[in-house]
Parts: sequence; C-alpha cells; structure tokens
Amino acid sequence: MKRKRAAEMESEMRSATAQLSVDHAAPDIPTKPFLSLCYVILRFLDKVGPTMAVLRQDIHQNIQRLESVYESDPLLYSNMVEVLKKEMNDGIARNLTSCSRAFLWLTRSLDFTVALLEKSREEPRLSMEQAVEDAYNLTLKPWHGWISSAAVKIALKLVPDSERFDRLLTANDERNDTLVEEIDSFISQLSPFLEHIHSILRLYRLDRLKSA
Repeated sequence: MKRKRAAEMESEMRSATAQLSVDHAAPDIPTKPFLSLCYVILRFLDKVGPTMAVLRQDIHQNIQRLESVYESDPLLYSNMVEVLKKEMNDGIARNLTSCSRAFLWLTRSLDFTVALLEKSREEPRLSMEQAVEDAYNLTLKPWHGWISSAAVKIALKLVPDSERFDRLLTANDERNDTLVEEIDSFISQLSPFLEHIHSILRLYRLDRLKSA
C-alpha cells in the first residue's frame, strides 16, 4: 500500500511539473495549464487527508469558476491576464465572485502547497498537524478572516497524533528518493512560476485582497 501511494505521488508530481513547462518571462498565464496544475494540487491535498477538506472545497469552487468562464469562450479566455484585464475594465475584479479573486486564491493555495512540500523536505518527521499549521500560518492565514481561520484550526484537530508527513513519502518505512527528487523538481519550477503570477497580481493591485 505504501509503495503504491508513493508511486502515485511520484506520478502526481511528474504531472504537475509537466504543467509548469511554460516561459515564466512571458506576460501571460495560460488558463488551461494553470487549471490542470490546480487539479493536480487538489489530488495531492486528498492524499494529505481530511484536515484539507475546507481548503479543498474552496480550491474546487475556484477552479470551477474559472473553468466555467474559460469554457464559455476558450479563445477569449485562453490566458488569465486577459481575464484580469477584462474584469478590471468592467469594474468587477474585486467582487467576491470574480474570476480575478478565484485566481488570487488558487495562487495562494499553490503557495500553501509549496510551503507544505518544503516542510516535508526540510522536516520529514514533523507531525502532519504541525506541517499543515506551519504552512497555513505562512501563506493563507494572513489573508483569512476569523471564520476561515477558526475552521482550519478545528480541521487540524482531525489529524491523528501519530500521523507524520513523511508517511506520504515512504514505502515500507524507507525514504523514497525518487519521489523526493520529483518534489524538489516540482518546487524548483513552481516557485518562479508563482513569483511571476504574484508580480501580475501586484500589477493589477489584487495581491492584498482578503477573504470576506
């Protein structure tokens, strides 16, 4: 079972890394590859466990919002920068149900995933609860209101005390070096991609928005 789980995660990381094969210097963020990347992150969070249920629901809703707009006109909405421009021009970018806000929160969810994976690499024997809490405090908590923060705090209590993050990275209690390499590759490509996205969000003054 552990070997199968490790192999599945290797595949997920490889798939996610493939989604990042874009030119980070390019001014656009292709919508379809971005959504595919978000789906990979969603499947990764499923493996983390029930403590991710609240975050997972938000991510899925935001993916669906962007998908709905993209599918209404794939040519027009082929890249997220055009979506941001249109909503800024229409004066709706900051609305609670805007695609711009969905894009922002998906980006922050990717920030969270990177922080969580870095924790797994730096402190593999850290408890799952502590790893998730540390990553959350660093990336999402500054932008959440008290209701969202309280929901996450309650969810953290669902993680069994014995659960460690390294159990996601092991097979028969041996560290899976191939998976670790996949994670390193994924982080090394995702980090500059996220920096590029954040520069675009700052350009459109969307980077400081908080949850309602």
